[in-house]
Amino acid sequence: MKRVVGVVAGMAMLVAGVVIAGGGAPAVAAGKAPVAWGACPAVPGKAANANIECATVRVPLDYRQPMGQSIKVAINRIRAKVSRDANHLGTLLINPGGPGASGRNLTEYVAAALPAKVSERYDIVGFDPRGVGASEPALHCVDPEVYYKAPRPDAIPRTGGEERVLLGRAAEYATRCGNFWSWLLPHLSTENSARDMDVIRAALGEEQISYLGYSYGTYLGAVYATLFPHRVKRLVLDSNVDPTGVWYRSNLAQDQAFERRHRQFLAWTAKHHSTYKLGTTPTQTSFAYYAMRDRLRTRPAGGVVGPSELDDTFTVAGYGDRVWPRFAQAWSSYVREGDVKGLVGIYTKHGKNDTAKENGYAVYLGVQCRDATWPRQWETWRADMTKMHRQAPFLTWSNAWFNAPCAFWPVAGGQPVEVHGSLKLPPILMLQSRGDAATPYVGALRMRERFPTARMVVDKGGNHGASLAGNQCVDRHLAAYLTDGSVPPRDAVCDPLPEPRPAAPARMAAEGPVQHNDLLGVLTGLLGAR
Repeated sequence: MKRVVGVVAGMAMLVAGVVIAGGGAPAVAAGKAPVAWGACPAVPGKAANANIECATVRVPLDYRQPMGQSIKVAINRIRAKVSRDANHLGTLLINPGGPGASGRNLTEYVAAALPAKVSERYDIVGFDPRGVGASEPALHCVDPEVYYKAPRPDAIPRTGGEERVLLGRAAEYATRCGNFWSWLLPHLSTENSARDMDVIRAALGEEQISYLGYSYGTYLGAVYATLFPHRVKRLVLDSNVDPTGVWYRSNLAQDQAFERRHRQFLAWTAKHHSTYKLGTTPTQTSFAYYAMRDRLRTRPAGGVVGPSELDDTFTVAGYGDRVWPRFAQAWSSYVREGDVKGLVGIYTKHGKNDTAKENGYAVYLGVQCRDATWPRQWETWRADMTKMHRQAPFLTWSNAWFNAPCAFWPVAGGQPVEVHGSLKLPPILMLQSRGDAATPYVGALRMRERFPTARMVVDKGGNHGASLAGNQCVDRHLAAYLTDGSVPPRDAVCDPLPEPRPAAPARMAAEGPVQHNDLLGVLTGLLGAR
């Protein structure tokens, strides 16, 4: 699913070591030199971790011309604590999804969350896929402070005029990206990112690599395994993309899955009516939610949280139930007391756009619009979304506008890689939550069918990202597999984590803000700009 800091036309940019004007392509060939590790740049507001090293790897812009122009892919690593002998298990490459999310932001978390006896045997390497984060160039198409100034137009159009405004915004975004990045957009694709992974593997001096991918990262890993099966040592796919729905149909499936998950949140809120007082049944809490949304259309909370900002924020609750108590309390305080601080606070934390999210959104569109064909006639979109909205009003239109620039994208969609698993692949571990909204279970089963050497471990809960999030059953399977490649003899099932407990405002204040240095924060890092 789903958002840019201003790049001014004609400005000079430094790309792959060459100064260019206005986004022109660099003319430096990709090299095959070993990786030169060094200290990582300081990140404002974040303490430096002396165990993390950073580097860049040159990759061809166009793999049809491997000695032609190049770009840089940024990587980082936490080295194994064991020497490179029989105890050293090689490189574990990680990706959190998106497309457009930074793998470098996940490295420290994975290293800390894995059991020490596992993490200390791997070099854990994160990478920012082409166009993302610290990779060069990093895509930006609009200034988020201007383009996404809150409150934005309501994502659910009520008139033809409102629809034209939203359509104009989507077309404008696509046009701006094309104006800045015409030389790069044809080369943003999952296939090219998978080929970049193999360049990283070679630069690290590894004959084979292991891989842990979440969400879209499962599709990236599946494409890599399809293209380079002999280079795969171990492959973990967590929260699996449907490889048959790339990408328009996958988004329609998400609309239905997020509707189910949102209704679970409404039911949980009703179950805890004594705390939130928003209704004793899902029907009542649903009425309260959509009444709040309608009120925000004319009276935005704090002058910034309108219905579209509300959509962006509460979409996070579809990814993980950890935020449910705080979200329900903010909603309750607004409805019952007229207190806007809670809504503004969770929007600022979870839904507001910034430079990094805009970069992620630009790459998201660049990859998905290029990977596959999208309808170019808006009448098709309108008909599909109008029908889907009747079944799934929570996400349908906001998700449609998030992807609508693909209807106007300046580069035509291509032919997706036909994902398939060779029998030459080692055993593969797939992890999946049965109620996952972002990557629905039925799509994960289709991915499972493509890989005859795979085993799937199913978490019976609904959170996106099954592993390294507190479920010890899932994590035991992950640790065993990364240690010696063992998978369960047949597909397995794990009980879910307990539902979250409601939290009174005083307790939440004592606990402080929800931190974003966790898996949910990384996996939802793109949310915001629809």
